[in-house]
Amino acid sequence: MPVTELAARVGLASVVALWCALGWRARPALREPRLRGLWITVLAAATAITLFQRGVVTALTSIGIDVHTVSLARNLIGVLSAGLVLLFVVDCRRSPRLRRSVAAGLTAALAALLVLDLLGAGEPIGAASAQRPASATAAYWLILSVAHLLGDAVALVVCWRYSLRTTERDLVWSLRLFAVGSVLAAVFWCGYLGHLYGLAPSVLPWLSMVMGAHGFLRAASLLVPTATALARTAAALRTSWRLWPLWRDLVTAVPHVALARPRRSRLQEVLRPRYPPVLQAHRQTIETYDALLTLQQYVRPDAYEQAQRHARRAGVPEDRLACAALAGAVGQARRAVLVGVPPSDPRPLPGVTHGSSETLLGIARMWPSMTDALPCPAQPSPATGHAETR
Repeated sequence: MPVTELAARVGLASVVALWCALGWRARPALREPRLRGLWITVLAAATAITLFQRGVVTALTSIGIDVHTVSLARNLIGVLSAGLVLLFVVDCRRSPRLRRSVAAGLTAALAALLVLDLLGAGEPIGAASAQRPASATAAYWLILSVAHLLGDAVALVVCWRYSLRTTERDLVWSLRLFAVGSVLAAVFWCGYLGHLYGLAPSVLPWLSMVMGAHGFLRAASLLVPTATALARTAAALRTSWRLWPLWRDLVTAVPHVALARPRRSRLQEVLRPRYPPVLQAHRQTIETYDALLTLQQYVRPDAYEQAQRHARRAGVPEDRLACAALAGAVGQARRAVLVGVPPSDPRPLPGVTHGSSETLLGIARMWPSMTDALPCPAQPSPATGHAETR
């Protein structure tokens, strides 16, 4: 595949990714002042990158918009994007005076570009003008390049430093991805400067791919909260799936600990959750732990040791012996409840006191093979039960 065609595909993919990210994050970002600046900054960058794509320029010229107008709009939006980057990172530093200075400089730069264009310095320079600046004037190009390089340099330094100070994981990754994107943008503008003045005549397709990668990173910086939410949901669904057999058996034996009866299958529980996945996993973890605490009243004195010996004879790895022993002891206690054995003084099981999800998942892993490992407790005779109840 020719480099030019590859660059066009990368550029188109980055534009699609940017606009999808903007659309997906629009509602939460515009509601949250802390995220609004980042969203608007990426919006301006997406517009400028879109107007840099040859296919977009061709489509606009086909409806009567000349190349110079498209280039001028791209240049102005690009400088606006650089200024918004500065305003975004300066806002992180919370310096009102500096923000006012940046706003004034941005306004002056945009006005200067418009004035230079109106003064007649708007002829495109040579071939491939669709991706060149609107003007060949040195002052015009100087303003354009300095605005971008300044914005990218400041964004890199401030975003990276601030990411080292905050403890909010989503913000850390958003700032770092934004900083790396700024590095690629600076590389693009340095290479673009050399291309425009003949120092690297064949570098434009490669620069287009650099700009495409920059677009992907800008989109990624916006989608960090979404990625985190998806990761949490996936982890919760995995927890619910792995915990379900143990949870179902225990809450069936001790139904008062559950808010709702288990569904018929694990697949139904995952595909048709009664609650959001994270809340459901948390609920099932708590209910499983509560059931374990209740079942400690039915644990026989030597059940844990017997289950551990059984697991060792069965060849259970050493790192799973504790969970296997717990599964065997709890399985026997569950069956004691089901056959009507009366409760006794609770016998705490090792490792269950804090109810960590890792311990519960370890028990669930060994549950199918250990739940019936120990003999079932004897059911009390009717005479004994009658005597006890009198």
